[in-house]
Amino acid sequence: MKTLSLTLALAALLAGLSAQAETIYVTLEKDNALAVVSGPYGKLEKTVKIGKRPRGIALSQDGKSLYVAISDEDTIKIIDTATLKVTAKLPSGEDPETFALDPDGKLLFASNEDDNQVTVIDIAARKAIKTIPVGVEPEGIATSPDGKWIVSTSETTNMAHWIDRKTLDIVDNTLVDPRPRACAFTDDSQQLWVSSEIAGTVTVLDTANRQPLGKISFKIPGVTQEKIQPVGIRIDKDRRLAYIALGPSNRVAVVDAKTYAVLDYLLVGQRVWNLAFSPDQKRLYTTNGVSSDISIIDLERRKVVKSVAVGQYPWGLAVQP
Repeated sequence: MKTLSLTLALAALLAGLSAQAETIYVTLEKDNALAVVSGPYGKLEKTVKIGKRPRGIALSQDGKSLYVAISDEDTIKIIDTATLKVTAKLPSGEDPETFALDPDGKLLFASNEDDNQVTVIDIAARKAIKTIPVGVEPEGIATSPDGKWIVSTSETTNMAHWIDRKTLDIVDNTLVDPRPRACAFTDDSQQLWVSSEIAGTVTVLDTANRQPLGKISFKIPGVTQEKIQPVGIRIDKDRRLAYIALGPSNRVAVVDAKTYAVLDYLLVGQRVWNLAFSPDQKRLYTTNGVSSDISIIDLERRKVVKSVAVGQYPWGLAVQP
């Protein structure tokens, strides 16, 4: 009877873990490759060459395709998640680094840092349909979940440029702190968070008037301020907590998304760059460029549970249920 109980308990545990299984895709900037990691345990399954200097990455809505910015080939490649083969190339403009997908999955918006523009791509037609001049050195880009906004942040102009989704024209510009690197909307589309690498801050903007609601600064005991360089941002679906990658400080900040108070700092790998939630938002995955690994964070315990070596200079990541 005891053996039967243990067997049933083990079966239930394995079923639960199987239900939580996910795949993490990681771009490797210096290996010209894509790493495939199984979660939540963090096992490197395979590495596949995909092109010169892959960086930004996103999944299609149906999970069947990956979009990957191949910076040194001036294209965004579409990769079949079942076979890991390239199925198409999109005309992204010169040196794409980051991009954002439209909520309806029809358009893709790519940052062209050298050309000071955003390229709008019709995915089905495999065609660039418009280029939008923005500030100098655009990098961060995000689309609002409600489909109203595309925002591009320009590193040298130090602005967030608000592009109307219907007209594809800039309708407003908001000054932010020096060298904005990434931006992210909250799931309710009411706020935009912008990280400023040189200033060491994150500015929270109200999408209703495009003006600042608050600013977040970071102080880590034993770490000099010049090493605290905010980049990647993730905000949970309930707008309860936000997570900020702090670059060469090797920390991820945990922030109260209501009060903007910093609650904790989590030590991860070297030069943490980008972040991604697990589908249930119980885990956070980070890319750590200099240490060539990803960290797996248990968010309920606020604890790094594992580091996984993936290859040289992991940059972006996407998680598939």
